Amino acid sequence: MDIIFLWRNYAMPAIIKVTPRLSEILKERGLTQMWLSQETGVPQGSLSRFDKNDRHVDVHVVAIMTALNITYDELFAIEYSD
Repeated sequence: MDIIFLWRNYAMPAIIKVTPRLSEILKERGLTQMWLSQETGVPQGSLSRFDKNDRHVDVHVVAIMTALNITYDELFAIEYSD
């Protein structure tokens, strides 16, 4: 699910679109949600809904980034537009 933020601040673009990429990353690496769940302690059910959710638990995000050795910008595709 895409997350869209609307900003009314001149320092920020008007729209920021954030799209989770967890399923894509796992597929590229040949990894499973079950493996990631065991590595992170994040429930497999939470991982299966990760790309569909518009809110994510901070500690889950950090655990996933750590286990996969990726950055926030890799876990989420971020697009800016005016």
